[in-house]
Amino acid sequence: MKKTLLFILSPCALISCTDDIPMVNLGIDEVYYIPRMSKLPLRSALTGQRYSWKINGKEVSDADNYIFIAQEEGTYEMSFDIIDPETPYHFDFTVNVLHEEVEYSPYITRVYEYCPAPGQFINTMPQYEPGDTYADILKKCEESISGTNDVMISLGGYGGYVTFGFDHTVINVPGEKDFRIWGNAFYELTNPDAKGGSAEPGIVMVSYDANCNGIPDDPWYELAGSAYAKSKHRYGIIYHRPDPDRVIDEDDTGYLNDINYIAWEDTDGTRGHIAKNIFHSQDYFPAWVTDNTISFTGTCLPPNGIDLSGTGRYYVLYAFDWGYVDNHPNDYPDLNSFDIGHAVDSDGNPVHLPGADFIRVYTGLNQYCGWLGETSTELSKAQDLHIDLPGVPLPDPLGK
Repeated sequence: MKKTLLFILSPCALISCTDDIPMVNLGIDEVYYIPRMSKLPLRSALTGQRYSWKINGKEVSDADNYIFIAQEEGTYEMSFDIIDPETPYHFDFTVNVLHEEVEYSPYITRVYEYCPAPGQFINTMPQYEPGDTYADILKKCEESISGTNDVMISLGGYGGYVTFGFDHTVINVPGEKDFRIWGNAFYELTNPDAKGGSAEPGIVMVSYDANCNGIPDDPWYELAGSAYAKSKHRYGIIYHRPDPDRVIDEDDTGYLNDINYIAWEDTDGTRGHIAKNIFHSQDYFPAWVTDNTISFTGTCLPPNGIDLSGTGRYYVLYAFDWGYVDNHPNDYPDLNSFDIGHAVDSDGNPVHLPGADFIRVYTGLNQYCGWLGETSTELSKAQDLHIDLPGVPLPDPLGK
């Protein structure tokens, strides 16, 4: 009988994969021990007509490779089959999922990217100091929103984004919200039931570290929120560094003292400006960026701001029903929590992901509301809803 050789991909030594699984050169070990929410990559060295990976008798994949990951501790009986008339093969093995030696944090532990669009809070949230490089700003951003620090950062106008992660994979638990993100939205006091006030919705994207290299270079998927069907997709915008020769004009309200400040154009052929206002005098273009333009692409949400005064002096920004950051006040945890099960590809097709290793939030509106300025998403922290808070166990789903 012809022998079939299998090998285990070397797990990366970064947060997204287990770092203590031994290399196997010939065959699959009969027993493995891995922490929960960690990956065990498996791949067949030989080819066949078909493949089958099973967990406790249930087929989970028909690919030649499989990444095992589990939320719950316990023993998982696995099997792998090459289904081929010439070289059939069957192998049984066991994966023991253990509690991690060092407790996982339920909060952000790493910020991978901070790429804001121009805006009135840029260079102050976090604070830019003369001479700061991108690495300096990235570190300040990470210090702001990691753990329980809860310090607000701004993403600026449309498209500006931040990418962050945890010290483990956030598991996609069917039928449950998987993580929560804090913003600074609020409802106006005169009519709170209308859910209007300051809602500056940010779109959420997720990525699963399928190549196990610990960096956000795998495909990204949008978590479709309640306004997904009404939004523009494959939208793009370019912002220009302020032109030193521009005409500096004020508007009639007296709140905007440079209405031609930062020019932009989008893929719809529309042109406009981010104005400078009297409340924020610092540069609005990210000071550490050396290029003369910044561009972004993504989904653009429909406008949510209404000028109730009719004179540009009283804008109300209404919240979308669900699915966006900085969209509802933090007092409503369910409306600020997200289900990885809502992931869709660029064509809007549902995508099943085992979990999310990287989360990206970007400002979803290209909207300017008078003295309020550009609609810019802010956030301060995030939490994996499947990890116990210190001293606060998760509720029993069976109510026991």
